[in-house]
Amino acid sequence: MSTERGLTLDDSVRAMVLLMPRLVGRAKRLPVPEALRSFDLAPRHLSLLTYVLFDGPLTVNELARRLEVAPTTVSLMISDLGRQGVLERSTDANDRRRTLVAIADAHRTAVADWLGAADRGWRAALGPLTDEQRALVIATLRAYEDAVSSG
Repeated sequence: MSTERGLTLDDSVRAMVLLMPRLVGRAKRLPVPEALRSFDLAPRHLSLLTYVLFDGPLTVNELARRLEVAPTTVSLMISDLGRQGVLERSTDANDRRRTLVAIADAHRTAVADWLGAADRGWRAALGPLTDEQRALVIATLRAYEDAVSSG
């Protein structure tokens, strides 16, 4: 299967075909905390919540840029989660024209507990790598996504 230099392309593809469903399956099985179960959170919400949790309050435009979607899409997600009390909007104290989005204090611990498992997993996997190796992993996964989505 492997050579002295690593895996052949065919062996690598076989390994990834086996590994990717496992990764997705494990991510889907992360238990949603009781406090969040009634909110019907979708994968798109998880990415948004992760950015806000790890990077603090962000603007709609900043979230849209990071999520690589239109600001209107992010605004709709924020409105949905805001109505449910998961997110809250506030005026930026440094620039009153800007509105910041944050996780509501009442749900911060539940969101952190839930997303923490994925964070710990990625940190364990990516932590030992060099910056260049991490960039290669990310570029490879993006290239795979692009190739699969373009048919």
